[in-house]
Amino acid sequence: MAKNLMVQGTMSNAGKSIITAGILRVLKQDGYRVAPFKSQNMALNSYITKDGLEMGRAQVMQAEAAGIEPCVQMNPILLKPTSDVGSQVIVNGVPLKNMPAREYFKYKKQLIPDILSAYETLNCRYDVIVLEGAGSPAEINLKQDDIVNMGMAALVDAPVLLVGDIDRGGVFAQLAGTLMLLEEEERRRVKGLVMNKFRGDKKILEPGLEQLYEICHVPTIGVIPYTRLDIEEEDSLAERLSNTGLPDRSAGQLDIAVIRLPHISNFTDMDALARLDGVQVRYADRPEQIQTPDLLILPGTKNTIDDLKWLRRIGLENPILNCARKGVPVLGICGGYQMLGNEINDSCGAETGEVISGLGLLPVETIFSLKKHTTRTDGRICTSSGFWGHFLGCHCTGYEIHMGESRICEENAQPFAQLVSQTDSAARQDGCVRGNVAGTYLHGIFDEGEFSSRLIEMMCRQKGITNGLSKQMDFAEYKQREYDKLADVIRENMDMEYLYRVIGLA
Repeated sequence: MAKNLMVQGTMSNAGKSIITAGILRVLKQDGYRVAPFKSQNMALNSYITKDGLEMGRAQVMQAEAAGIEPCVQMNPILLKPTSDVGSQVIVNGVPLKNMPAREYFKYKKQLIPDILSAYETLNCRYDVIVLEGAGSPAEINLKQDDIVNMGMAALVDAPVLLVGDIDRGGVFAQLAGTLMLLEEEERRRVKGLVMNKFRGDKKILEPGLEQLYEICHVPTIGVIPYTRLDIEEEDSLAERLSNTGLPDRSAGQLDIAVIRLPHISNFTDMDALARLDGVQVRYADRPEQIQTPDLLILPGTKNTIDDLKWLRRIGLENPILNCARKGVPVLGICGGYQMLGNEINDSCGAETGEVISGLGLLPVETIFSLKKHTTRTDGRICTSSGFWGHFLGCHCTGYEIHMGESRICEENAQPFAQLVSQTDSAARQDGCVRGNVAGTYLHGIFDEGEFSSRLIEMMCRQKGITNGLSKQMDFAEYKQREYDKLADVIRENMDMEYLYRVIGLA
């Protein structure tokens, strides 16, 4: 049976996901078999496992830090918001139904058997499970029937670390106030406090730590410095998408513009490009921000039709069409691909129940269905057309998450890639290409080193850049180095001896 530890936060974006990943990495380095667990995640950023099941990417990141293959048992409940007051509820990697928040709040306790079954699967395989909470355990309006914070800790008898964000200010009030709002039994579970994102001289902080202990009687076991690490974090969505505005006109700089859709999903698709020196990935949500980039990307979205309407309403349609006319390479991914076509038919009611015209840049018709297509795929680019024809034979890999299928309706148009599903070994064609415009259902396509390297090379060639931006980067190896850096930060700034005692390893 596995030992366990739970990381909870005083608020969203306190750094729970990263702290959890860091602890997992330390334990892995010390020779333990470790796994992450989050009973319920809310995110539009999801991932498809090898067996074709959908889970939150935060636990995928943590599994990478633990050195193991992600599986859906690490995140049995995933909520994908469809509106401000409703979400698609995914249980054990499979969509259950769309629920308004009020309905889900009444229903969620019925999911406890699924949660415990998932946890038990990990419990039999690993030495230590590090659980992550969601938001704050002190949301007193939500504490009834809690299944993700203290309710989850009670179900598996987990000791708790409470993380506060000192960078925002008020961290003493965060920690003390959260503890005050907990029930006595819940407070007893909190074995240590962690202050995250600290800048400055720790000596100045120490009197406050002593006073905090006198008030709460819980030791502060870690003060984690503000550290720039390139690690995926779900709560970093707002920060990443804040890079809006006009392109950097510096010499030798590649400009990649991404349409910032209101319901953008899998924004991590662009991470591999953003990590390359000399490449600017910026987000555009105003017509004047698009200009003439070296590459224009329409990303995935949870609400394709609503976001297409928004795109037109805000005035982005014409700038996108103008980019295509000018010869700018345009790539649509998943929902972005569907928007590039002639028509989207939602007569089944998967989203709005409408039939709507697309941007007309690709001869494609999309018909929605109530069944979600989820699979990992592997294949090669098969088009010989236009800009994208330079990728012919290039290896590509990724995963698909979409409700609907797209059909090419013009004889001389070409598919983008020839793929094989890793789930059932079925071969099929993906996407569509016409000239400089391409669409694909492949999320994570830029993570493939050969494809992204070829892409940078082609953009450099078009722009006359010869300074070596096209150098290929091993994205997987890069991420492992960042996890090791994170582990170093945790070891240096957290009382690991105390933590090991809390877990029961010492």
